[in-house]
Amino acid sequence: MAKSPELEHPIKAFGYAARETSGHLAPFSFSRRATGEKDVTFKVLYCGICHSDLHSIRNEWGDALYPQVPGHETVGVVTEVGSKVTKFKVGDKVGVGTLVGSCGSCDSCKSDFENYCLKFIPTYNSIYHDGTMNYGGYSDIMVADEHFVVGIPDNLPLDAVAPLLCAGNTIYSPMKYYGLDKPGLHIAVVGLGGLGHIAVKFAKAMGLKVTVIDVDMAKKQEAVERLGADDFFLSQDQEQMQARIATLDGIIDAVPVVHPLQPLLLLLKAHGKLVLVGIPDKPLELPAFPLLKGRKLVGGSLMGGLKELQEMLNFASKHNITADIELVKMDYVNTALKRLEKADVRYRFVIDIGNSLKPTA
Repeated sequence: MAKSPELEHPIKAFGYAARETSGHLAPFSFSRRATGEKDVTFKVLYCGICHSDLHSIRNEWGDALYPQVPGHETVGVVTEVGSKVTKFKVGDKVGVGTLVGSCGSCDSCKSDFENYCLKFIPTYNSIYHDGTMNYGGYSDIMVADEHFVVGIPDNLPLDAVAPLLCAGNTIYSPMKYYGLDKPGLHIAVVGLGGLGHIAVKFAKAMGLKVTVIDVDMAKKQEAVERLGADDFFLSQDQEQMQARIATLDGIIDAVPVVHPLQPLLLLLKAHGKLVLVGIPDKPLELPAFPLLKGRKLVGGSLMGGLKELQEMLNFASKHNITADIELVKMDYVNTALKRLEKADVRYRFVIDIGNSLKPTA
């Protein structure tokens, strides 16, 4: 007979979990494994709320395991390290992003892209190597293999750096891989939201000219005056779209809903690249002729590997980049998720785990 979550491991833990497809989160007592020789155990202080948390707890991707403790933008302070841990010590500020395991031997793992390992293990809603459930960062404590733990630079505030562990790497990785990080290039960011606002910050720090494309004119002042974008226009404004045909070297498309790609492809110069980082719930239509006409590329990207994650954090530290957040208490999480569904946040929610998650009697 399977053990209950509370008795499965020796370390008591507490968090919030969804127990069925409504996605409602409620207090949940469970347990973490003892600190292994290569493990890092840390007290969770903050955890970002990612849009994928919403999809996952509601089983909108069809793979939900319950009870499910979400959260893959988790930061805190090390409380214990295993005997063979070399990168971290007690008291260090650390984080765990979107994955906690992989096979370690495939081509992707050997090239530091564990995120593309066919056996990669997500931080939550997954089964670990030992056959037990993985629970995420909406909890008071985490244990992870040191390979999947990153150090948080001292100059970055822990609350505002938390979303970078997913959103930051989701943007940084494709910009590097597709060569959209070269000073002087002109790129567009489509969708000024949780991913988009970080894309603008990274692109400006890389020395790029940045245009923001959105459906809401109210975001223009935010994009240009505060985030530093060079241009802004509405995707539904045909006159503006026509005036910018063949002006862009690349596009980071962060829109998470179905939208037409052809108008965006027309904005690219010959050899331009349209990179998808949003995850629409239905397939997108991809017209062939605009691709052929300018030898253009449509690509995608999912997070980044652990080496790239640490590189991204170091880049953010150098340029003092963090996410724009709204800090919320643990008992506000269900309201925050409802607001997130309506895009009612500028731009990422972060849960103040350390000060607001209290075990029930």
